[in-house]
Amino acid sequence: MNTNRRHAVAALTAAGLLWGTTVPLSKLALEWLAPGWLTAIRFGLAAAVLLPVAKRRGARLLDVRVLVSGAVGYGGTVIVQNAGINRTSVTHAALLIGAVPVLVAVVAAVWHRAVARPVAWAGFAISLGGVGLVTAGGGGGGASVRGDGLVLISLMMCAVFTVAQGRLLPGRDPVAVTAVQFLGAALGALVFSVVAEGAPAVPGRPGPVLAVAALALAGTLVPFTLFAFGQSRVPAEVAGAFLNIEPLVGAIAGIVFFGDPAGPIQLAGGLAVVAGIALSSLRSGQVRAEQGQVGGREPVAGGLGLVPEGIDERRGAGLVEPGPFLAGEGEVRGLEVVG
Repeated sequence: MNTNRRHAVAALTAAGLLWGTTVPLSKLALEWLAPGWLTAIRFGLAAAVLLPVAKRRGARLLDVRVLVSGAVGYGGTVIVQNAGINRTSVTHAALLIGAVPVLVAVVAAVWHRAVARPVAWAGFAISLGGVGLVTAGGGGGGASVRGDGLVLISLMMCAVFTVAQGRLLPGRDPVAVTAVQFLGAALGALVFSVVAEGAPAVPGRPGPVLAVAALALAGTLVPFTLFAFGQSRVPAEVAGAFLNIEPLVGAIAGIVFFGDPAGPIQLAGGLAVVAGIALSSLRSGQVRAEQGQVGGREPVAGGLGLVPEGIDERRGAGLVEPGPFLAGEGEVRGLEVVG
């Protein structure tokens, strides 16, 4: 392994570990802030750091379409997710969030008329079955059906947003897009919070305040940067595999630090989620296809077993190899901000 690859693997590993802290940190922060206020402060702090970086790159920042997409895609999704985390256990939420890559692949398959290979659909089915086991595995540790349901709704919103993101990125600086979307998320969440939640309470102890700061920096900005660095130096499917670290870290934190129960059903569900993602990410060699568009859209293929419908696979044609969470030219991890 050469030096560049070692550095990339280290960065991707660190990004996965840090993203795994987002659910535990959110749970702690929600002891002080309501879901909307937590979203507004988290993305407001992140935007305050990232916007000057985007400005120095000379990118266009004032774009109403991107701002609104951030308010709905990031702000709305994370408000719903925070409401779910507040009503369920850390372990349940973390394991459910592990299903995001599968939901993204399913939405992409429907939206872009991509055809998944049979092994990929088997992986999707196993992961979604694991989600069912997690939600049916009991309510210990503060878990509830309502909380799990809100988390699942937020994950579907995230999957739709991630796939739709592909139409925003072409021709735009991905750093600028992310910065403006963070700002949109903060502004949208702020409006929601003022109307629906009232003024935030004064924190009674420093722990939740520190959790909010850590969530904005260590749970958002730093892993985004590390993932972008690593992703630029290894194949997309290799980078995507490191996202599987996130649900495991969150689930372990829930068990160790929050006392969440870890019964056989929850463990089986969590393993099924991760195993399904791994199975759906298997590649049977390089997928070669004609470059071009399918139905006016860019081809969707690569990491999660998706092959564009109507594209002939044949030797000598152009290589189609976008990663599982890439659309256009920029990284679309969430971006996730799903934790």
